[in-house]
Order: sequence, then structure tokens, then C-alpha cells
Amino acid sequence: HAIFQPCENEIMVLIHFHLKNPIMVGKKKQKDIQFFTEVVDASQTVDMGRRSMYDPDEMDDEQRERQLRKKLNEAFKEFCRKVENTARKNDYTVEFDIPYRDLGFQGNPNKEMVFIMPTLNCLVNLTETPFFVVDLSDVDHVHFERVTFASKAFDMVLVNKDFNKQPARVDMIPNGDKDAIQEWLTDMEISYTEGPMNLNWKQIMQTVAADDRFYMNTEEDEVTEKEAGWEFLRMYGKDDAEEEEEEDESEFSGEDAGSEESEEESDFDAESESESDYDADEDLEEQGMDWEDMEREAAIDDKRKNKRDIEDVDDGRGRRGSSSKKKKRRR
Repeated sequence: HAIFQPCENEIMVLIHFHLKNPIMVGKKKQKDIQFFTEVVDASQTVDMGRRSMYDPDEMDDEQRERQLRKKLNEAFKEFCRKVENTARKNDYTVEFDIPYRDLGFQGNPNKEMVFIMPTLNCLVNLTETPFFVVDLSDVDHVHFERVTFASKAFDMVLVNKDFNKQPARVDMIPNGDKDAIQEWLTDMEISYTEGPMNLNWKQIMQTVAADDRFYMNTEEDEVTEKEAGWEFLRMYGKDDAEEEEEEDESEFSGEDAGSEESEEESDFDAESESESDYDADEDLEEQGMDWEDMEREAAIDDKRKNKRDIEDVDDGRGRRGSSSKKKKRRR
């Protein structure tokens, strides 16, 4: 891969080559070769005094630095064009990628916090040594570790398609960059999972490399179901969430059961009342009475009740009268 990184917020403009096969540089094999120029004015003097922002010399230095950045960027860009044209004439294809600064994020790939940026084919940091270059065509899966509500940062593990190689890591990525990274992975058609804990990747890669049916959803008997591919990583940390969901469901079901029982009791009471009325009507029908007979009997009963009430009233008056006569005699 050939990468051209112009000088925007860095102090250097560079061209980086990530080789498929290493070459000898001095006495060491190297897969990363870089050509760079630092954007520093040679005529600039360093003194201990502070300058004002309205100082004419300060403004001249800033103007000179902007012109130098533009000049170096154009020179390196022209070199990239010439390399592409020369390769095309010799039936080769060499294309220089430019990092997407808007998609960059802070991370720690090599014991130091650096600014990591994706390109069209790689994920790179080229301004600090050792260089960090991951070929996206070799990435099979990405897993996010330490993803919890309490943590302020998470780790990203990039699993190689060659299961015999250990995954690349980027630690201490701020939580605010997770959504942007996941959207970028979706655009690149790279699968990803997340979990709350750090995993033992050496053991995981050994297990995966020994599984011939890793990407299949059944065991060797082709009947027993299992998680296909990297889906098993979603199981880590799911137990707690499932337990909480089960507790919520049990509470909800308890409330529903109570309400259903009360509704059933009220329905049962209403049914019993209606059944009692229905039984009374049935008794009358069994006696062989029609509606007219029942009305007659009801009228007779009413008359009997009225007579009883009148007799009771008369008895009460007679008792009161006898008591008053007794009182007069005593006097």
C-alpha cells in the first residue's frame, strides 16, 4: 500500500509504503518505508522571549509557514502522480491513498496515545514510531472490549483472517468515537461485536483455528445447533442482561396474573348471579305457570301483605288506647 499524508495538523508531510514482502534497510528487514519532510522554517530563530499576536515578525513567520506547507504538499503530490504514471506505463497499478482525517480517533496501539486514521484500504498511524498499519483486506472481524456504561474508554481488537496470527489491538479509545467507528466498519462490510470484558485471544484463536466448522451453525453431527462464526462473542456478558430481563418479565407476569385473577373472580360472580336468576325462572317454569298465572299470584301476595300491614297498624292503635285509659284510672 502507498499512502500520501499531506501536512495539515502535523509537522511533516510524508509518503509511506507498506510492503507485502520485507526488504533490507541497513541490517534489518523492514516492511514499512517512509519519506517525509518536516515543515520547519530553517531561518526561524528560537528565543526565550514571547511575541505578540500583532507582532509583524510573528505574522510573517506564520505566512511563511503556510506557504511552505502548501509548497511541500504540492511537491509530494506531484511525486505521487509521477509514480502512478510510471507504474501505469509498465503495466503496474500503484494508487496512493490519503487518510480520512474526519474519521480519525485517538488510541493506543503501541504503548502511546496517537491519532489513528482510516484510509480506503488500511487503518494507520504514520507520524509516530513504531508505525501502525493494518490492512483491512486481512481483517476478518472486529471486537470491542470493555464496553460498559461505567467506563470512559474501550479497546478494539482486529482479528486477522489467518487464525494463526494474533489480532491487532488499539486500546483506550474514547467512548464518544464508538458509533463513528461502527458506522465506518459497516460501510467497509466488516462484522463487529462488543462485550464488557477483556478476552484471552491467544486461547480463542487456538480454539477457532482447530474448528473446521467454525463458520457453520451446526456441529459435526449436522444436527446440534451452535453459534456460527464470531457470533459466540456476543454471548460474553449476556447472562447479566438476560437475568435482568427475566426478573422484569417475572414481575410483569405476576402483576398480569393478579389482574387476571381479579377479573376472573368478578366475571365468576356476575355469572353466578345471572345463573341464580335463571334458576328461579326455571323453578317457576317447572311448576307449570305462565306469565298470567304468575302475575295473579303476585297480586294475591300483595293483597295478603297489605292486609297484614293494616292488622298490625290496628293492633298498635288498640294497645296505645288501652294504655291511655289505664293512666286516667290511676289518676
